[in-house]
Amino acid sequence: MADAADGITELSAVQLAAAIRGRGVSCVEVMRAYLGRIHRHNPTYNAIVGLRDDGDLLREAAERDAALARGDTVGPLHGFPLAVKDLDPVRGLPFTQGTPIFSDRIAETDSIMVARLRAAGAVFTGKSMVPEFGLGSHTFNPVHGVTANAYDPGRSAGGSSGGSAVSVALRMQPVADGSDHAGSLRNPPAFNNLFGLRPAWGRIPAQAPDVFSPGLGVLGAVGRSPADIGLMLSVIAGYDPRAPNSIRQDPAGFAGPLERDVRGTRIAWLGDLGGAIPFEPGVLDLGRSALATLTDIGCTVDEIAPDLDVEGMWRDWLVLRALTVAAALRPLYDVPAHRARMKPEAVWEAERGLALTADQITAAQEGRTRWYEALRRLMETYDFLVMPSAQVFPFDKGIRWPETVGGRAMDTYHRWMQIVLPATMAGLPALNVPAGFNAVGLPTGIQIVGRNHGELACLQLGAAYDAASGWVRRRAPPLT
Repeated sequence: MADAADGITELSAVQLAAAIRGRGVSCVEVMRAYLGRIHRHNPTYNAIVGLRDDGDLLREAAERDAALARGDTVGPLHGFPLAVKDLDPVRGLPFTQGTPIFSDRIAETDSIMVARLRAAGAVFTGKSMVPEFGLGSHTFNPVHGVTANAYDPGRSAGGSSGGSAVSVALRMQPVADGSDHAGSLRNPPAFNNLFGLRPAWGRIPAQAPDVFSPGLGVLGAVGRSPADIGLMLSVIAGYDPRAPNSIRQDPAGFAGPLERDVRGTRIAWLGDLGGAIPFEPGVLDLGRSALATLTDIGCTVDEIAPDLDVEGMWRDWLVLRALTVAAALRPLYDVPAHRARMKPEAVWEAERGLALTADQITAAQEGRTRWYEALRRLMETYDFLVMPSAQVFPFDKGIRWPETVGGRAMDTYHRWMQIVLPATMAGLPALNVPAGFNAVGLPTGIQIVGRNHGELACLQLGAAYDAASGWVRRRAPPLT
């Protein structure tokens, strides 16, 4: 029984979807297998919260089987057990955002993304862990505790999609949604030996108080392969009139074959951006070693140090980050009782954002445009930019954030993740791919940054890299 269940959870998301549609495995069997993994490992790793009752989940899975037996048309994720990141509402499930202010809140509606997952046949098992308000690349909050790394439960899972990444790495769900402002779909997959895609803004529609301004945060997915991520994008991407600038391209192509001849692909390795960004020893070395795989599959890789204003980009991002957070949190910040319960980093961001002038905001927006232009010109020569996905290896989960990296003091709670900002500020798609492990068995990754709206190209190159490197298949988590 256990062996059969483990066989189910070892299927890729693409394989699982085919097995369910072909009646090779029932939705009830799938649910039992994943619940077994959840009950076995979630108490240690704390990746999924608000878990629903087993009986309710099995009954819902049985309804999915009945639909198949009737010959009903089913969606791509029919019978998939999924735990949605706790920054998105799922009707009837807890919606805490990791803050004690909302510790008892139950969502009354689905978000656009969740409604698409539901229509595609997913069965929602619970919510995946996040840091409070999704702030920071380390997943802990005062409501549910801390999420442990899949490869070392004493270490950080990364964030803010830490619960998403760990639950996929430990086979507690086949694939997961996530979101990314400052690396939240790149840092956790790097920390847990997975793939994670930050799409371009507008690829996956989201409702917001301001639906017209290009945001820094986007929705995306985490998976054990680029194809699994493509399957998710085929469901959650695509135009929605509630997000008027969302991309109209048919997302079905993301679920198609990703095989492509990548020979001759031109890649620029940016490394530490000419010494502008510090790294923990060993991270850059593993990143460079991953370049050999890209060379082996026929890519041309140049290590370059372009003349980029990295520190200016950082300063502009700090302004836009504070503006974004202040806009989201002001209704809570303005209530003293709520403000007293907010994490210090959230209060700091909100106060900085509320103090901004129109001139500062305009200057930062114009700086963001200059940054995009600089990368766009660079990509007239290169098809992809590649750099590490994290500056450190997974760290002790008991600390809030690394205060020193490579001998340099980190002056904010997110400076240690500065390497993810080039893609964020340019609005470009970025795919984390595993890059290997250090001497003590901790993983890291590199991010493949594509041209504007080039998500499919990122997934295709990632698939070729995966076929040649096989890190997810070669190094599963060392479960106790």
